[in-house]
Amino acid sequence: QEQLAESGGGLVQAGGSLRLSCRASVRTQYAYVMGWFRQVPGKEREFVASISWSGGSTYYGDSVKGRFTISRDNAMSYLQMNSLKPEDTAAYYCATGPPYVISRGLAHEYELWGQGTQVTVSS
Repeated sequence: QEQLAESGGGLVQAGGSLRLSCRASVRTQYAYVMGWFRQVPGKEREFVASISWSGGSTYYGDSVKGRFTISRDNAMSYLQMNSLKPEDTAAYYCATGPPYVISRGLAHEYELWGQGTQVTVSS
């Protein structure tokens, strides 16, 4: 069964750090991209970061550039979040998709999604 499992969410004070992890169990034949999105109630899912199969290419949403870092080790993806702000509070989702999605940041182009992990940043 294909699935993604996120972990590492929690409550942190503004200025603090968290590291999210995503474990992928995927049988796809292509070199899939791993991405991170976040969502708050009543809003659309927002692109956070994506990384290529090799880890050599990464992309970030404008709101997290310079603060978040995505990395990958085979079927594991990590999102290191530093200098967290209250506006980073959201449910964070891991997703996988074909290679062409990496720079587009479009949630509907990703094929497999995890259940999400909540990140809450207090002021």
